[in-house]
Amino acid sequence: MTLDRATRAARIGEILEAHFPSPAIPLDHGDPFQLLVAVILSAQCTDARVNLVTPALFERAPDASAMAKLTAAQLLPYIRTCGLAPGKAKALAGMARILVDKHAGAVPRDMEALEGLPGVGHKTASVVMVQAFGVPAFPVDTHIHRLAGRWQLSRARTVEEVEDDLKRLYPEERWNLLHLQMIYFGRAHCPARGHDLAACPVCSWAMSAARAREERIQNTGKPVRTKPRARRGR
Repeated sequence: MTLDRATRAARIGEILEAHFPSPAIPLDHGDPFQLLVAVILSAQCTDARVNLVTPALFERAPDASAMAKLTAAQLLPYIRTCGLAPGKAKALAGMARILVDKHAGAVPRDMEALEGLPGVGHKTASVVMVQAFGVPAFPVDTHIHRLAGRWQLSRARTVEEVEDDLKRLYPEERWNLLHLQMIYFGRAHCPARGHDLAACPVCSWAMSAARAREERIQNTGKPVRTKPRARRGR
């Protein structure tokens, strides 16, 4: 039986709640500023790697005022093992100076102001609003983008479209928790490649047959032949 999108979303929400009822914030931090730094560093880098580099970084520059006194070159050694480190070092230095100059050293509780900071896009700003201030938002990263497409919750053409679709499907009071539940579930049960579709608690029933075929092709790197190739004459 084919489920409509709303019914599918409700069932998926129940599964996520059963698997991860109280997901922890994956990035270690002590306050909104440190969270903002960690989220900037997490772009194209694992949360585990970020959590390895931030203790030394926060010991040297625990707040915006301290970080604003450092140059990108001085910040780089602390974050060198994170992806895109030179650009991130420059963004962190610029971000800290703007916080000191324009926001009295505090992280603004405002999406537009956050998105105006170096290294901060819509997703990063949404994460800070959710995890630092508890303001309802539905941050969509590449993982949630992929899951929404797999699970037929969105046509998943753009991150913005996925965010709008998920916000329509779920009540606002669940957004903050759901985005973490989806991240943790994706890591545990729904990886990008090498995914066992039949064993996944959601993909096994929520993914379309067409998407499943595409996934199998992508995971093998080439289409799977269903018939033996005819032998050529010599």
